[in-house]
Amino acid sequence: MSSVQQGKPKIIAIANQKGGVGKTTTTLNLAAAFAEVGHRVLIMDLDPQGNASTGLGSGADGREFTTYDVLVGEILEDRFVIKTDVENLFLVPSTTDLSSADIELANTKNRSHLLRTVLTNSDLSQYDYILFDCPPSLNVLTVNALIAADALIIPLQSEFFALEGLSQLLMSVREVRSLGNPGLRIEGVVLTMFDGRNRLSLQVEEDARENLGELVFKTVIPRNVRISEAPSFSMPVLSYDSRSKGAKAYRALAQEILARRTQSS
Repeated sequence: MSSVQQGKPKIIAIANQKGGVGKTTTTLNLAAAFAEVGHRVLIMDLDPQGNASTGLGSGADGREFTTYDVLVGEILEDRFVIKTDVENLFLVPSTTDLSSADIELANTKNRSHLLRTVLTNSDLSQYDYILFDCPPSLNVLTVNALIAADALIIPLQSEFFALEGLSQLLMSVREVRSLGNPGLRIEGVVLTMFDGRNRLSLQVEEDARENLGELVFKTVIPRNVRISEAPSFSMPVLSYDSRSKGAKAYRALAQEILARRTQSS
């Protein structure tokens, strides 16, 4: 496997201020798909609900350190990172304490740049990818993720009003670029919970591709029971049912992202 240039990992935020669109599912399974082909991946769970953490077997009682410790620290310390049961996949878990971050960090200098500063000061050479699972809001945690990230992936549920709110997120991207991360780019939009037999899913896909063009990944993530079941067994769908349609779709998405990056480098 080729190493990341100059030992710096690619940092990707998975975000959409709407809830229930598949952010955590996409974070977990995209990370697992990268890890499966030999990349070392770190997930940072920035969502106070902590679903990415529980989805990888990190129970709330066992989280000695969390992403909050990262935000208020100076570097990403090894003790903050958990090795998961998935080979090459690591985690900094979340906690409900993060829900008060907006208030607790209100008077902190450069509070939107905390995560970027910590990661800039840290030795990240052991990782090829860092993925942020963002909360379903445009709060201080999401802004920190966007300012620290190289790229943004937006999951878009194949449901009515799917494109609503997307303009607000894109506006936030422009603001983040002006706030200190001019290089932030949109990696792509991925359609989730897609049902090709459903006229609504097909219409959402058509509208998305018409409005967003090549930003929309060719790969769509199907509505798949195995994807839904996997978190209750504390594993990505690639581990839970490697041959399921959901697992195959996330592998295809990972390969599409890797191919795009190869073409752009």
